[in-house]
Amino acid sequence: MTRQLPLKWLEAGEAFPDVRHAWPPNSDAPGLLAAGGSLDARTLINAYSNGIFPWYSAGQPILWWSTDPRMVLRTGDFKLHRSLKKTIQQFRTQPACEIRVDSQFAAVIANCANARRSNQNGTWILPEMVQAYVALHQAGHAHSIETWVNGDLVGGLYCVSVGGAVFGESMFAHRTDASKVALAALVALCRTHGVTHIDCQQNTRHLASLGAAEMPRAEFMAHVRRAIALPAPPWKFEPLYWSKILDP
Repeated sequence: MTRQLPLKWLEAGEAFPDVRHAWPPNSDAPGLLAAGGSLDARTLINAYSNGIFPWYSAGQPILWWSTDPRMVLRTGDFKLHRSLKKTIQQFRTQPACEIRVDSQFAAVIANCANARRSNQNGTWILPEMVQAYVALHQAGHAHSIETWVNGDLVGGLYCVSVGGAVFGESMFAHRTDASKVALAALVALCRTHGVTHIDCQQNTRHLASLGAAEMPRAEFMAHVRRAIALPAPPWKFEPLYWSKILDP
């Protein structure tokens, strides 16, 4: 039986509750921590630094979550399936194909939002979320990994970075495997610079197929506390980084 629990309402600038107060697995919304507050860059940085992320739909207030367990991709566990490996091997040899970082962040998040709208449940990347993450990008804490072919943006993802901690958010693809190529590039970039974990927030079959696995929140938080104290990786991609994926 599920349990309905009290929910902390945040005023703008108010501190988040301890993540141990998030709703438990047997509640109506496992991992729900608080509602309200704001999406300014300072609040978002504070949220991610404490294992918290926003996720809500149109007509709802801002909802803040800290799931337990947490879905995490250890970069050393990334599964490069044979078909994707072949795609990347072909991709890196074609002059018209390239990975770019942060060249079109706003376009990437807009494409992610549009991709979600194709689902009957709509999108959680609402206009105010787009605006907030664009501001976070301008503050140096949100980044896009982009797949380009013949001068066209055909896929990509965006993520949040606080120190050496990386938090994945959403992907899109206009061509087969274009988002997976971007994810592989992110893993290669992370491996190159010693980033060991990419937060994936919630468990999905797709993420599990790529090597992500659940981690107890306490273990995840211990990792985040260590990682945010480390220098951020250089947010650029060099073709030689592919060796970290293709020839580990």
